Amino acid sequence: MRSRFALRLTAAAAIASCLAFAQEKQKPPQGPAPKPFSLPASQNLTLKNGVKVTLTPYGNIPKVSMRIVIRAGNGNEGPKQVWLADFMGDLLKEGTTNRTSAQIAEEAASMGGGVNVSASSDEITVGGDVLSDYASGIVKLLADVVEHPLLPASELERIRSNRLRTLAIQRTTPGGLANEAYAKAIYGDHPYGRYFPTEEMLKSYTIEDVRNFYQANIGAARSHIYIAGRFDASLAKDVTAAFEAWNKGPAPVEDVPKLTAKASFTLIDRPGAAQSTIRFGLPVPPPTSADYIPLEVTNSLLGGSFASRITSNIREQKGYTYSPASSVVTEYHAAEWHEGADVTTAVTGPSMTEIVKEIDRLRKDPPGADELQGIKNYMAGIFVIQNSSRTGVIAQLRFVDLQGLPADWLRNYVPNVLKVTPQDVQRIAESYLDPAKMALVVVGDKARIEEQLKPFASR
Repeated sequence: MRSRFALRLTAAAAIASCLAFAQEKQKPPQGPAPKPFSLPASQNLTLKNGVKVTLTPYGNIPKVSMRIVIRAGNGNEGPKQVWLADFMGDLLKEGTTNRTSAQIAEEAASMGGGVNVSASSDEITVGGDVLSDYASGIVKLLADVVEHPLLPASELERIRSNRLRTLAIQRTTPGGLANEAYAKAIYGDHPYGRYFPTEEMLKSYTIEDVRNFYQANIGAARSHIYIAGRFDASLAKDVTAAFEAWNKGPAPVEDVPKLTAKASFTLIDRPGAAQSTIRFGLPVPPPTSADYIPLEVTNSLLGGSFASRITSNIREQKGYTYSPASSVVTEYHAAEWHEGADVTTAVTGPSMTEIVKEIDRLRKDPPGADELQGIKNYMAGIFVIQNSSRTGVIAQLRFVDLQGLPADWLRNYVPNVLKVTPQDVQRIAESYLDPAKMALVVVGDKARIEEQLKPFASR
């Protein structure tokens, strides 16, 4: 950002000095070539009941990260079961047939860590991070949590109250309302399109519903155990001993949504809102597509990085918003691209005009070689940095396994990013990012923005 001067500089030398400084700021030194991503060698096992195990020695810090990733989640819920997977995840930490919830927490703390459970569209994750000396201990503890959960009825009302409070808060935020409407516009009646439950749903869930969901979805055949960090070679035997007797359970369900890009418009009224919250996007090729990595590069150049075109336009040049961003969001064998932004109410229409203009410009003309090279260098650097941790490595391995990508996908990611050409970017934008086929969701003051949005409502 250029400085503002309170005093007028009159000396020619001072002016020349300032101009020279500005030129230097505009032309930073050429950075080094991006470093390749080198994935540590892993040991892979498959137990007789179907549990997959990946052990990855990583780093010099004496710690271990473990994640049990179960191929089930919100995508396995029925139309009247939204967040039931989250209910079950909350209750998994509330004791086993061998340990109380307090004992689970105390045992994990004594190993230098804790137990975490989370649910997403496609996965339920049970994990912990502990000191290396306790690697065997966390294996045994987490095995007990997933294999022998108590799912106590005594804790159900507390869990329900927490979830009702979370729902009430999220449904009052413009981002939550926009995300709910956008998910419905993209995924329709598919489970991915069910963003929030109703209060009535949450109030109706019984302990039998939770236990039935566990029985129908949790088991060895759907599970993959990832361990990364410093550990002894004998840990593989500990994992086998802890998990080989787990019930096999059901096979994973493959429910890939059939998506079609089509224009739609949703305006959610928030009277008096100072900002409008925008979601604008459409389905795009999934990670299994040969166009996925070029699509990620296109996204970074268009709106997915601080130096991107949309960000430079509506943030830096026009000041319409503080933090716009575009993303390629993936589910199981599905993906969507969208631009999101919170813009000042008075410039809601002009913001959309500029977003569409930048998309159309990239669809028409390829980017310059220097601009694209800067984006590719940024992506390569960020990829290596993001994966320079135990949890980062596990996250990438999980992504590859969930999507069924080739074993060398991670190793080849940076080279494949660097191969993307300006013509590739234009082709991707022209082929997949058609504003005329995008869903538009806006949350804001209807009285002030409806007229501004008429050109986009009638696409």
